[in-house]
Amino acid sequence: MQLHYIRHSCFVAEEEDCLIVFDYWRDPQGELKLLLDNAEGKEVYFIVSHFHEDHYNPEIAGWCAAHAGWHLLPSYDTVRRRRIDKTLPLAILRFGEHVETPHFLLTSYRSTDVGVCTVLKLRDGTTLFHAGDCNNWYFPMSSDPSDIDRVRVTPDQMEKLFLSILRDIKRDYPELDHAMFPVDPRLGQEMLRGPLQLLKTIRVKNLHPMHYSF
Repeated sequence: MQLHYIRHSCFVAEEEDCLIVFDYWRDPQGELKLLLDNAEGKEVYFIVSHFHEDHYNPEIAGWCAAHAGWHLLPSYDTVRRRRIDKTLPLAILRFGEHVETPHFLLTSYRSTDVGVCTVLKLRDGTTLFHAGDCNNWYFPMSSDPSDIDRVRVTPDQMEKLFLSILRDIKRDYPELDHAMFPVDPRLGQEMLRGPLQLLKTIRVKNLHPMHYSF
């Protein structure tokens, strides 16, 4: 398995007979296009953690409708907010959802923001965690007020929710081969708080930072 970083929070897991695309938004270097152009004969899965525009590009719904073997797995809020035809997705992801395909088993978990985060177990046992916008959004007091206003719980409530989600994941997956996780500069001195808590809770072999540039 090869893991390609595209932009922002988008990664592509490439196997011999499938591509798994997480949270596609933009492809300024044409890297995703090249992978898709070379995907003839492969199954392609687009996983969407939530509806925010920097995690979902509406083009993928059209791509999946036009290509046999291309599959859409959006979160429940993406279907609702982006008005996706409910007959199009292979599955709609909700908390605790289990989706089994010929290539992976997907389990979805709560998020500290909207939507879900997901863990995929590939056929060879490799595990991939994509956090979406699940993080300990612990903004320092010096942060831009517009950022802090987006968080509707206290810092203590945020931390308790985040740690409870990590415990839920650890219950099923005490070890992760790859974790794609936000390292957001808007959090200032707290930007590593969530990633370090992840690493203290779950054994992670490879941590892949995301969400650090738009």
